[in-house]
Amino acid sequence: MELKKNPKANVSRNSSLYFAVGLALMLFLANFAINYKTYDKSDIVVDVLDLEDELEEEIPLTQQIQTPPPPPPPPAAPEVIEIVEDEVEVEETVIESTEVDQETEIVEVEEIEIEAVEEDVEVPFAVIENVPVFPGCEKGSNAKKKQCMSEKIAKFVNRKFNTELAGDLGLSGRQRINVIFKIDKTGNITGVRARAPHPGLEKEAKRVINLLPQMKPGKQRGKAVTVPYSLPIIFQVQD
Repeated sequence: MELKKNPKANVSRNSSLYFAVGLALMLFLANFAINYKTYDKSDIVVDVLDLEDELEEEIPLTQQIQTPPPPPPPPAAPEVIEIVEDEVEVEETVIESTEVDQETEIVEVEEIEIEAVEEDVEVPFAVIENVPVFPGCEKGSNAKKKQCMSEKIAKFVNRKFNTELAGDLGLSGRQRINVIFKIDKTGNITGVRARAPHPGLEKEAKRVINLLPQMKPGKQRGKAVTVPYSLPIIFQVQD
């Protein structure tokens, strides 16, 4: 049997596409119908704003105050010109030329002697070549002279120092006094300085050191030099 239906006339072939287009169209119409609003014309009031009344402002009248001009300055005082008679003679200073010509006599200059100023060189007691000699320490090597000098100075200070002074000053216990002095190029004692717990002890230490006898000065490379010397003085105050 021969089919009479045309295969190209199949309606169900695009049914899903038609269904989607119709569904989208119905949703759009339903949304538009829901959101559509109408207004009553009688409720709309159109107001007219009149700005002419507000722009008219009263401008206050102002009067410009004119300040009077400043008074003219007082006239300048006339200059007083004093006429002085030209009686004083002014001596002119004449500057002589220092240029020398052939007729100028040349004076021979004698030799100028320059005196050498000896510097006061200080050499420490520990490194000096020839130590200062205390009276009674002339014999022996340099090391023995140093030892002899230290012992002689210690005995001299112990004999001359007033140890009762600390008790009179109200001090107790062990007292230490640091003394520094110099033996100059002539062997005399100079530059005595002392540091102690009390100014009275410092004064007594300076007094005793200044009583040291004159010594034979120390020498460095055959020349007399100044030698600094430090001496600690320690004693116990009897309670």
